Amino acid sequence: MLEVKVWGDWACFTRPENKAERVSYDVMTPSAARGVLEAIFWKPEFRWQIREIWVLKPIRHFSILRNEVGSVTSVRAVHGWQDNDGHYYADTDRTQRHSLLLKDVSYRIRAEIVLAPHATDPVFKYRDQFRRRVQRGQCHHMPYLGTREFSAYFALPNGNETPIPITGDLGRVLFDISYAKEKGGPVLFAQHDAAGTNWVEGRARPRFFPARLDNGILRIPQSLYEEVN
Repeated sequence: MLEVKVWGDWACFTRPENKAERVSYDVMTPSAARGVLEAIFWKPEFRWQIREIWVLKPIRHFSILRNEVGSVTSVRAVHGWQDNDGHYYADTDRTQRHSLLLKDVSYRIRAEIVLAPHATDPVFKYRDQFRRRVQRGQCHHMPYLGTREFSAYFALPNGNETPIPITGDLGRVLFDISYAKEKGGPVLFAQHDAAGTNWVEGRARPRFFPARLDNGILRIPQSLYEEVN
């Protein structure tokens, strides 16, 4: 079992049922934890499976209003800017949006490396590489806590971390995005197949699970990963 401690001043693990307004889950989601680990160390020969997420600090919310632009960049929008002297004026497209964030967060992530069918090296090689990278503070890109503006710091656990003494249901929480190959219809994603050699196309589908904190620990059922396979 591999472990890493991550923390930061702010976090937003956005609930997908909210549209323009961003509202965070109370705890880090498995998909966000996987993103942190992949930012530190990733290779096509393996994939991460999250086992536990320890909540190390009290759950504190913070509400802010941010100025954002209302439109999304697209080919049609760019053509419209060209008709408007080739300029885009953000002041005319600005809107205020509310965000309910988490403040002063810290987590201990416990996960395993699962080798892909085409992997040739033993799993302990990747485990050692991950531990060395965490110890040195190395990463492929800066990890973040839900959204890219909230950077995450990381280090090896020192063994003194204690989860918060809270037990209770969290409701339906996002587990991850499942990619299913489909015949016909629009192509909504493209990624490598399980062997890591060919590109497959299909539809992305969010998957949820009934989450529960048990003395501050969110445990992810192994059956969720078996369903993906």
